[in-house]
Amino acid sequence: VGRAGRVIKCKAAVAWEPNKPLVMEEIEVAPPQANEVRIKVVATGVCHTDLYHLFEGMHKDGFPAVLGHEGAGIVESVGPGVTEFQPGDKVIPLFISQCKECRFCKSPKTNQCEKGWAADRHDVMSDKDTRFTCKGKKILQFMGTSTFSEYTVVNQMAVAKIDPAAPLDKVCLLGCGVCTGYGAAVNTAKVEEGSTCAVFGLGAVGLAAVMGCKNAGAKRIIAVDINPDKFEKAKVFGANEFVNPKDHDKPISQVLSEMTNGGVDYSLECVGNVGVMRSALESTIKGWGVSVLVGWTDMYDFSARPIQLIAGRTWKGSLFGGFKSKDGVPEMVKDYLNKKVKLDEFITHKMALNQVNDTGCVVIMLQGCDPEFVPK
Repeated sequence: VGRAGRVIKCKAAVAWEPNKPLVMEEIEVAPPQANEVRIKVVATGVCHTDLYHLFEGMHKDGFPAVLGHEGAGIVESVGPGVTEFQPGDKVIPLFISQCKECRFCKSPKTNQCEKGWAADRHDVMSDKDTRFTCKGKKILQFMGTSTFSEYTVVNQMAVAKIDPAAPLDKVCLLGCGVCTGYGAAVNTAKVEEGSTCAVFGLGAVGLAAVMGCKNAGAKRIIAVDINPDKFEKAKVFGANEFVNPKDHDKPISQVLSEMTNGGVDYSLECVGNVGVMRSALESTIKGWGVSVLVGWTDMYDFSARPIQLIAGRTWKGSLFGGFKSKDGVPEMVKDYLNKKVKLDEFITHKMALNQVNDTGCVVIMLQGCDPEFVPK
């Protein structure tokens, strides 16, 4: 109580260097400056993009950092110039800002924004400016959010105020994975009623894409994964056919083409693997097939034969499911509260922040700020 304007000391999981486990540390979180909001993080999911930065991208200038970008919390204090938020508001920090003033924000054609960390440091996945320090060192803020900390400071253009009835330990998943997959189907692919879809990869993003296809009225939803244990879960979200590429001695695109009389209407790649991206494209029907790249990677080039596109297929990418962040996330929260969107079914475990190194991909870590909180 009464910490507004003062530095807060709290627990955070710090990635000191790439390819190493996170370390529980006490960090200092400075008060919010102009147009910033300090948030008490209540819950966060672990998304593959956190693991990508730590174990795959490993950009030397992206460390030390506090990872996490799929969180939900409560506003603790606000900086000068903030009128939209006040202490006590329930919010979701956003890894894509929406300033509402730049040419991208003013265009209905995109959900990107010229401001925020991604403007010129998308490869480093953080901004140079940070409110975190630990042991006298500056700690970077990952994707402008850093939800693996009990407190974080975020620019108001990257915060969504949500319905006060929303359970934070569920809606945190709307900060990334669920909006990303769901929106890729409904906003980017624009899946049509009665269509045939294939979803490659059944992590949280892929399962959300399945749910998007189902809610858009797709008739056949084919779930593709090399782990057949995921098929039962995909059924819950609306998949009605299942293919394991390992069960076939021919390319998966050929298998799908034979199943669907020439290819699916829509395919969504939710893995972040350039080989799978090509398979997803080749699985769509010539003439009108649409394939969407959803999985995050910036490691390799992808390729295809020109005739595949000349023949009428469309290859698209989707960032955060095409949702304009400040507008879209509160709407998705409402859809969850109105039972149009599932969230509870994604959650496999609930763990404390100090168990962060033990997590899988669809895990909620509840962060308590009580004095008994003991790090590893």
